[in-house]
Parts: sequence; structure tokens; C-alpha cells
Amino acid sequence: MKKNTKSGYISLPSAIVIAATILAIAIIWASGKATPKAVPVNSDTNTLPTVANQVVNINMRAITSTDHIFGNPNAPIRIIEYSDPSCPFCKIFSPTIEKVADTYGASGNVAWIYRNFPLDKPDPNGNILHKNAGHESQALECAGSVGGNDKYWIFLRRLYAVTPSVTGQTPNGLDQSQLPVIAKFAGIDETAFNTCLDNGQMKARVEADYVDGVNAGVNGTPFSIFVLSKPAPASLDNVLVSINAQLHLPDGSLFISSDRTKIAMSGALPYETFQTVIDALLANK
Repeated sequence: MKKNTKSGYISLPSAIVIAATILAIAIIWASGKATPKAVPVNSDTNTLPTVANQVVNINMRAITSTDHIFGNPNAPIRIIEYSDPSCPFCKIFSPTIEKVADTYGASGNVAWIYRNFPLDKPDPNGNILHKNAGHESQALECAGSVGGNDKYWIFLRRLYAVTPSVTGQTPNGLDQSQLPVIAKFAGIDETAFNTCLDNGQMKARVEADYVDGVNAGVNGTPFSIFVLSKPAPASLDNVLVSINAQLHLPDGSLFISSDRTKIAMSGALPYETFQTVIDALLANK
């Protein structure tokens, strides 16, 4: 990835235009393949990108009490996941980020934050990759609004567990009538949940998350950003280069902010990758 010196934020209309490019590429995949791979492989070249050169400005909004936070809000490592509930790669990734949060969250060292990035905007040809993703993202926000933070996380985990992967062969994904069922499973008041969802009360919040993701450089889902309490040590660059070499990741999969307080990781990378990065960071805590 080339160095990005842009510091401004974009609006929702501009975000939708940018998203069309992401969707156009993704729709080609969705129409032709049924089983996604957890880690994309660049088989066209043997030249691996140099992570040290992938230094960018990551313009995301600050983490606040209005975010959905699993674990210690003041953890030295906070991982923001930008995700689409209908995305098959996000479904693959869900057990990974859950394991990260459960393993490192118990000690207070890592917190998990979820932000919405539904791929439900039409591409230039009018195609929509995940038609229910925005509605499901609103359901997540309604779960949090009605049930509170603890029940939000129960709802989120259950949603990803029961949602079928959206592919060319199974394009509809989750039956939307199951959303109140998931709310009931999480112990959320169904009437209040349905009222929130039917009235579109959380649409603006979902759209705000989406624009935030575009400003942060999200180029697909899932997309994870490590937010650090202090700058990453120089030794981490070698760790990221090693990950690149091991997984044969394409350019744009791993990069670090210019102030070294944020690390972005694109794609459904395996648990071992997160473990390696977290352990390297905690060793220098």
C-alpha cells in the first residue's frame, strides 16, 4: 500500500461511492464461488509487500462509552472489528475474534469493539452483495439499545453462529424472521426490540459506523484495527513482515498508522496471527 497522507473525513454519499468499488469486486466472487477461503492468497506474484512501507493515517473516530465494548474499556490493546453480519468471511472470522476476546479479555489486556460495515450499497450496475446486512446491523444496534451491553454481545455471537453463509448458491442468508428469535435467546424484550427494528431507529447509527469505517480505510470485511495505549515497538515490524511471508498476504492486508498507535489487519486472518501480534505487543507493555 502506498503511503496515504490524507487527513480529512468523507461524508456518507462519498462513502457509498467508494463502497461501490468494494462491492463490485466482491460480487464477482459471490456469484461464482460457494466456499470462501479464510485467508486470501496472492498467487500472481512472489514479491511480498514490505510492511514497514505500509504507513498510513487511520482516520477513525475515538473509542467512547457509546461503543459496544467487550472487556476492559481501558485495555492496552483494543481491537475494533468492522464487520458485516451477512458476510461469509465474517462468519468464518467470528470464532477467531471471540477466542481472542475470551482468552486475553479475562486478564484485562484486550478489549473487543464491534462496528457495523454492512455491504448493502448498490454497485454501479445496481447489484447488492448482502441485501439484508443493513437490516441485521440495525438489529444488532437494537439489541444493544433495548437489552444493554451484555445482551448485545449474546445477540451478536448468536447471530453469527446461526447465520448461513451468503454465497452465490445461498444468496438470502439468514431468514429475517429469526432476528426476534435471537433477541429472545439473548433475553431481550421482543416487543421493544421489534419496535426499534421496525421503526428504523438505529439506521443512522449503522450509517455512521459505515462512514467511520470508510474513513478508517476499511477495504472489505472483516477488518480489524488494533488501538494501542502506546506506540508499537519497532520490533513489531519484523513480526508483521513474518506474518505476511507465512500467509502470503496481498498488499493492503497489514499496515500501521504513522503514529504507530494503530495496526490494521484486513481479512479473516487466523487466531494464531492475532495471538502473535498481541503477545509481541504485551511483551513490551
